[in-house]
Amino acid sequence: MTQVLDDITCRELVELVTGYLEGALSDADRTRFEEHLEICGACRTYIEQIRLTIEASGQLTEEALEPSARDAFMDAFRDWNRSRSNPGTSD
Repeated sequence: MTQVLDDITCRELVELVTGYLEGALSDADRTRFEEHLEICGACRTYIEQIRLTIEASGQLTEEALEPSARDAFMDAFRDWNRSRSNPGTSD
């Protein structure tokens, strides 16, 4: 089977997923994206997981979290934000 140069890779699909779900891809990129989904079960599963995550997170409120879970999320965000602000440093 001959590989067509316009085929999208799984890695490219992951990088384009937000644009796809928001309807922001060009027609050509959306077509390539959807053609990849037709042949790649793993990427179809990934897209479904992303959709479910978006749906679930849209229903989550701060008040719904246990205080310990809220604190854990805030600590994780602070650590992530700190690592982005100071690349190349370690704790």
